[in-house]
Amino acid sequence: APSPQWPYCRKRCSYCSFNTYVVPAVDEAAVRSCLVREVQTLLRLSQVHSVTSVFFGGGTPSLASPRTVAAVLEAVAGVAHLAAGAEVTLEANPSSTSTSRLAGFRAAGVNRLSIGVQSLDDTELRLLGREHTAEEARKAVEAARGLFPGRTSIDLLFGLPGQSRDAWAQRLEAALVLCDEHISLYQLTLERGTALAARVQGGALPEPPQDLLADMYHTARTVLVAAGFRHYEVSNFAQKGAISTHNLSYWRADQYIGVGPGAHGRFVPRGEGGRSREARVQTLEPVSWMREVQSQGHGTRSRAVLSLLEQLEEVLTLGLRTDEGITHERWGHFSPQLSLQDVFGTPGEAQALQQQGWLVLDSGGLRCTWAGLAVLDSLLPDLLCQLQRR
Repeated sequence: APSPQWPYCRKRCSYCSFNTYVVPAVDEAAVRSCLVREVQTLLRLSQVHSVTSVFFGGGTPSLASPRTVAAVLEAVAGVAHLAAGAEVTLEANPSSTSTSRLAGFRAAGVNRLSIGVQSLDDTELRLLGREHTAEEARKAVEAARGLFPGRTSIDLLFGLPGQSRDAWAQRLEAALVLCDEHISLYQLTLERGTALAARVQGGALPEPPQDLLADMYHTARTVLVAAGFRHYEVSNFAQKGAISTHNLSYWRADQYIGVGPGAHGRFVPRGEGGRSREARVQTLEPVSWMREVQSQGHGTRSRAVLSLLEQLEEVLTLGLRTDEGITHERWGHFSPQLSLQDVFGTPGEAQALQQQGWLVLDSGGLRCTWAGLAVLDSLLPDLLCQLQRR
């Protein structure tokens, strides 16, 4: 599952701490040729035969031209088998999604859209430093649903400074009227170094209390489940089976290849005799990344072989984010010697968490209850301790 990154944005949002760049002009042809070359190099290195999904993230990939998207997809299909039904998602901002542009992306091979709506309230959008208005977001989602019916996802943020539970419930109701069959909900995190965090630290804006944030999450789950959505992962809800294949591949700890500035990947470099899964990060700064790709075919800045323990920690941390949890089969794929039962079925932290109603270990595997999913971050340290001891 390749994940090409487009690192450029037209402006920086007040809450953003991602590897994004606002530059006066982008040499798109140069970036395109580097994305193509890196895709080819890393896919060959992985010796992956079949690609099940491609996810164009960023930055703002909808600022790239459909031609760039088409070139990357052609490069993928030239090295590996890109299945006819493979999910090809593009992240898009409402301000760069005219109907003609979206039609161009569809013609290039995109078949799923993830739209960064974030809020359907103009005051909140200004606070977030977003470029678009609520009305523009509505129009963008409607245009997207016309071209990608059943495959248009929207992102919403909650826990904004000063946001009440009632205001959040109203945003959700408005989103339900607008949305297609997939919604991603993210709690706003005040990241150090961002404009919004500085305003909260300086006392200009209130910091949302923890119990209110928990309440907002609970409200969202209740509303969405009542509307027929499956809460299939901590932040993700799908109706009518519209689950994102690409996202699920992360949480199932499948192999994925990060392409572009700052992209992350996890794969086995079989092309150079590698037998172990590696964690890779590409060079952050776009100009440096391009220089490296031009000289050596890829811009991998760091690579680390993951030990068995590190791999199992990932399987546990990611798998417990989903409603299916970690099946015995998937755990066995990474750990043929020690079963889930061997590690977590013995007296210890996991049994205590089961008795407290946070966790389930049965014939289906290991997973959180809904109550456990809401507090997953607080359960993981205990489970990781038990894993490390085994």
